[in-house]
Amino acid sequence: MSRRQRLAVLAVGGAGLAVLLILACLDLPSFGGAWHPYGDRAVRAALARHTANTIASINFDLRAYDTLGEMSILFAAVLGCVVLLRQARDEHRQAPEPADVTAPVRRYALLVLPVALVVGLYVIAHGQLSPGGGFQGGVVAATALHLLYLGADYRALERVRPVGVFEVMDAVAACAYVLVGLAGLLVGGSFLANTVLPYGTFNTLSSGGTVPLLNAAIGMEVASAVVVLLARFLEQAVEIESRTQEGS
Repeated sequence: MSRRQRLAVLAVGGAGLAVLLILACLDLPSFGGAWHPYGDRAVRAALARHTANTIASINFDLRAYDTLGEMSILFAAVLGCVVLLRQARDEHRQAPEPADVTAPVRRYALLVLPVALVVGLYVIAHGQLSPGGGFQGGVVAATALHLLYLGADYRALERVRPVGVFEVMDAVAACAYVLVGLAGLLVGGSFLANTVLPYGTFNTLSSGGTVPLLNAAIGMEVASAVVVLLARFLEQAVEIESRTQEGS
């Protein structure tokens, strides 16, 4: 196919997509109005399945398949980072010097670390009940671990976050999300159908059916992915710094 033909196909596809988007926008509720059919139906569906947080119900029930796609993007990014930044045979990494931070900052980092870690885990565990969830809590929990780099040193951070373990956790969490979806396919007739578990008592940790399970899987995957990403970039920075020192 020539370049002109490819551009023609692109133009036809783009024009068709533009027409569909325009037609969809024309049928949207007026801005600021009181009629919001999607929002009303989402709230009713969340309450019917005993999920107090409607956003969690949308992410892990009504649009759980979309969330699987978002998780897959993050998983692919981590996989690409691990492959591209893997240690080559001629690379020899050394532990970096301690971070140049003041004593009050170090004390504050060590003080905030356990609090931030507990907050991250709390946000993950209560994602179906209150604002937050696996995505937000996973980032908070992963960031909390790296406060140890400021409060202590890089070696202390390496001891609490073995990268290999977190790579396995990342893969296990992604597989767990898919397995819950397959369970819905076997029990309810559709992938990720929220029909595997009872909906439980409203506004409790066990409510929402499969929403807490999917939320926990996302929290584990995001936390592990962020840890692996930061670890690979830190190691690459160490290698660059080591080469610079050797060259000087």
